[in-house]
Amino acid sequence: MTANVLNITQRPEPRQMERSVQEVERCMEQVVRSASDGPLGEIVLEHLRTGGKRIRARLALAAVAALGVPMDDGIGLAAACEMLHNATLIHDDLQDGDRVRRGKPATWVAHGFEQAINAGDLLLMLPSLALEHTRTSETIRWRISRTMNRLSCFTACGQSFEQSLQNRRKGVSWDEYTRAAEGKTGAFFSLPVEGAALVAGFTPHQARQLGETVAPLGLLFQIQDDVLDLYGDKGRAKRGNDIREGKLSALVATHLELHPEDERRLLEVLHTPRDQTTDEQVSTIAHLFALQGALEEVANRAQRLFEELNRSAVLHEVPGLRTFVLKVARDLFEPMRMAAEQPILPAVVNG
Repeated sequence: MTANVLNITQRPEPRQMERSVQEVERCMEQVVRSASDGPLGEIVLEHLRTGGKRIRARLALAAVAALGVPMDDGIGLAAACEMLHNATLIHDDLQDGDRVRRGKPATWVAHGFEQAINAGDLLLMLPSLALEHTRTSETIRWRISRTMNRLSCFTACGQSFEQSLQNRRKGVSWDEYTRAAEGKTGAFFSLPVEGAALVAGFTPHQARQLGETVAPLGLLFQIQDDVLDLYGDKGRAKRGNDIREGKLSALVATHLELHPEDERRLLEVLHTPRDQTTDEQVSTIAHLFALQGALEEVANRAQRLFEELNRSAVLHEVPGLRTFVLKVARDLFEPMRMAAEQPILPAVVNG
């Protein structure tokens, strides 16, 4: 980074943030309605109205404000980031067989496989239209669009790599896990910040550097997602869906690193068809991870990611953004810390 970003200390004012998030919601609805004809738009809006924390939208808005630009100038960028993210959720639920999303029936459950594919495809196409609501020049919009395409490719490849790992008949290393997670999840945390930097007038190189600096948020998010799937509440019908799906999660990768002798019996459960995986098997593995160190080590790895963000020299040059990024990181890390200290373990069902 260069001196032109030093001493930018503006932080998003909470009430302004909430007002801007509401504007993002209105922007997404407007874009969907303006571009879709027939029932597909309503299916997309139904999914978007299930909510979520809008972390990526908030990150885009916070980055815009922290870089000295009026927050409302980033409404279109924030909407684009959320639409891309939600497109992947619809397709993820279809690929993984998850029937519940945010406490509601997943799109494929409510409307069928075909319409879920259509809804996800539409949400992949709409972000470029949302960028028209970003207050900047056509040249900057084009640069942001190019950035969206580049990072969307990383996300698709990360998802594909994760699935290729699940389909093989052996375990996963931590390096393989992080490669998949950084591609699948990290890119969409880099995007809001890189896009905001472009809106703020940074060169493409500077913007990319700033975006890559916050990429560990994506890995931290994925680790948290893996932990809460087994030891928390993700608004789905049951805990332990990752085990039922055969997912090679952060917990699986860490346990196999600590206890490679368990590979055969663990993979036997993970490769059992979802509808044949029992609650007893899920409970047994949850106890195994908690009692033999995997849960604690995953929390330690998450702690190191937080410390990496905290030490970042690039973020120190943008205090307002650093404050928001560290808040998001703390919010992601804290549930993992609590789970590691006092895991809520399901009872092992005795046959």
